[in-house]
Amino acid sequence: SPQQPNVTSYDATIVAVVIIEAFAGMWINAFIFSVLCMAWIKKKTLNSNAKILLLLACSRFWYLCIGWVYYFLSIIYPKYLHVRPIFPLVESAQSFLNCSNFWVSACLCVFYCIKIANFRNSFFIYLKVKIDRIVPWILVGSLLSSLVVGILVYDVTDNALCKTLNLTCQGIIWKSSIRLEEHFLSSFFIIGFVFGISFMAVIFSALLLLFSLWRHKSNMQTNSMKDLSMDAHIKAMKSILSFLVMYSINLICFILPLAYVMKGQTKVIFLMYAFQYAFPGVHSLILICSNPRLEKSLLSILSCVKCKVCMK
Repeated sequence: SPQQPNVTSYDATIVAVVIIEAFAGMWINAFIFSVLCMAWIKKKTLNSNAKILLLLACSRFWYLCIGWVYYFLSIIYPKYLHVRPIFPLVESAQSFLNCSNFWVSACLCVFYCIKIANFRNSFFIYLKVKIDRIVPWILVGSLLSSLVVGILVYDVTDNALCKTLNLTCQGIIWKSSIRLEEHFLSSFFIIGFVFGISFMAVIFSALLLLFSLWRHKSNMQTNSMKDLSMDAHIKAMKSILSFLVMYSINLICFILPLAYVMKGQTKVIFLMYAFQYAFPGVHSLILICSNPRLEKSLLSILSCVKCKVCMK
């Protein structure tokens, strides 16, 4: 029989937290995907914003689904996970979906910036006019670049696993995974490079939108009428800034394990993983609250659940 891993209560708690976070995030993103798909079937078309949200919800759902299954099986069958080809495939799929998540999230921020910000630059005006035609190509490019990252991570992981097969035979998942991650610095660098580019796109979009909001407010004449452009600026800023804060935390949680891997401090690493798996669900919940259609659908579902609970 396989040897059981030497897992502390703290490690088991973190794994349980990750499983709960992933499960909750799966339902949140499945809700977004379902609502948008029903709207697509009903209206026979989707606007650019809905296309981005649809792909984002899909990538996050499968990312959390694979993570949920992986961490759940790591408790029951830890010895059989760090073997070929299961471990390289899981790492490759996670990297592909995670990069898709961040690329598409960055696309959403850039889309908000181009649609709402007001600049007289000819190139910016051209993007504003053509953005609806450009969005599908940007999404396809995001998927293709994420696929390239996934293939590279699979190759790196498979080669590293071949060199450390003796570690996977011990059945101690935590120690073997930490030693394995020492060989994955190149895959960390690849994913970190993608995160860095998308992070810069988000920062640039936030700065442009903030400057546009400041200029619009300074030029706006005082009147009693409600300024719709101002409201659109503020809503977009809230969405982008919330994503920027959460993105920063997630990026820190991605970088810090590189230092702690070498020190063998598994507790800190697992805590970072817990923060990383909380990000897709929490940010998707913020997107629901900032989208009138999704928020209305969520409130209607919650009201129906409340009525059924009261009737019982």
